[in-house]
Amino acid sequence: MPLPPEAGSLFTLTTGPVTCYPEVLSALARPVLSDADPAFRALYTATLEKLRRALPAPTAVILQGEPVLGLEAAALSLVAPGDAVLNLASGVYGAGYSQWLSRNAGVVREIRTAFDAVIDPETVRQTLLRHPETAVVAVCHHDTPSGTVNPLPEIGAVVREHGALLVVDAVSSWGGMEVDMAGWGIDLLVTGSNKCLGCPPGLTLLGVSPRAWEKMRANPASPRGSFLSILDWEGMEDPARAFPFSPSVAEVHGLAAGLDRYLAEGPRAVWARHALTGAAMRAGVKAMGLALWPAREETAAATCTAIRLPDGVEETALRSAMRQHYGVVISAGRADTWNRLVRVGHMGPTAEPIYVPLALTALAGALGRVTGRKWDLGSAVTAALDVIDSAT
Repeated sequence: MPLPPEAGSLFTLTTGPVTCYPEVLSALARPVLSDADPAFRALYTATLEKLRRALPAPTAVILQGEPVLGLEAAALSLVAPGDAVLNLASGVYGAGYSQWLSRNAGVVREIRTAFDAVIDPETVRQTLLRHPETAVVAVCHHDTPSGTVNPLPEIGAVVREHGALLVVDAVSSWGGMEVDMAGWGIDLLVTGSNKCLGCPPGLTLLGVSPRAWEKMRANPASPRGSFLSILDWEGMEDPARAFPFSPSVAEVHGLAAGLDRYLAEGPRAVWARHALTGAAMRAGVKAMGLALWPAREETAAATCTAIRLPDGVEETALRSAMRQHYGVVISAGRADTWNRLVRVGHMGPTAEPIYVPLALTALAGALGRVTGRKWDLGSAVTAALDVIDSAT
C-alpha cells in the first residue's frame, strides 16, 4: 500500500541531509546551556580539539551555519582584491563556485570538464605555467551532482609546486573518504557535519593552514564583524575568548557526539565502510542493466552512486515511486545533471552494505512501475552481495 505523503520516509538514502547517528540525536537533546557558561565553553574547546584531530588540520574553526556559509566565507576571506584565481569546474558545485570567487578577484579563470569527468592535473599544471600570477586555486573534491571525485592529491601537488593557495570543497567527501589536508597541500578545507559525520545540517567545519590565516589577515576585503567572517572565529580554542555571537549550543553537542563516534571507530575503518557500500551499489546497478553517470568508474565517489536515467524515465516519477511504494528516498541531479541521473547516498549511518540490497530493490521496483517492464533485481542483488562477501 502506498505511503501517504505525510507519513515520512522510512529510509533516507540521499546525499544529504542524512540520517543522524543515534548518539548524535541523543546529544542534541542535552540541556541548552548559556554560551557564557564555563561548562559549555569547556565543551566547545574540547570539540574544537576533536575536530582538529579528526580533520586533521593545524587549526580548526566552526562556523554557525551549514556549509554553504563556509564556502562563501572561504571565497571572500581568501581572495584579495585583484587576485588572479583558478577555479576547477568539473561539476555543478565546482562551476558554481566562481560566483563567490569573482566578488573580490581581478580575474577568475576556469578549467571546465564535462560533468561526468574529472579535472586533469596536467591541465592544471599547464594553466598555472601560463598564468604564474595565480594566487588561489579552488576545487570541489566530490561534486555530488555528478558523483565524481577529483584527483585531489595530484592537483594539490601541482598547486603547491606553483605556490598558490588551495581551497577545497570537501563537504561530501570528508568523513567518508581520505582527505589529507597537510599531505595534499590544502590551505583551506571546507566541510560540514551533515554528510558523512552523520549530524544534522547547521554547522560548517573548517581546516585552516598557517598560510591561509596569513592571507586572510592581510586581505582588506576579508569579512570582519560579519556572519561571513572566518577571522572573527580565530583562536576560539582559547576558553577566555568571547564568542562573536551565540553559537548553536545544541548543534555543538551533536557535533561532539559525531566526532566521538568517528574517532572511536577510526577514520580508516569509516572510509572502508563507505568504500565497500559504494562498490557494492555500483556492482548492483551495472548488473541490473543500468549505467553509472561517471564516464570512468574509477572516478566514482564512495559516498554517492550517480545512476544515468534510462531513456524515457523521468526522475521525479522514479523517485516518487521509490518513496510512495517502497519508503526509500534518494536524490535527484542538480542544474545541468537534473533529470539526467539519480543519486543514492552512502554517508554516515547509511554507509552500511546492508542498505545496498534495499536501495536496489526499491530502484528495480520503481523502474518497473514507471517503465512497465521487469528489471533484473536478482542479478543486481547477487552482484552486490558478491562484492560485500569478498570483503568480509
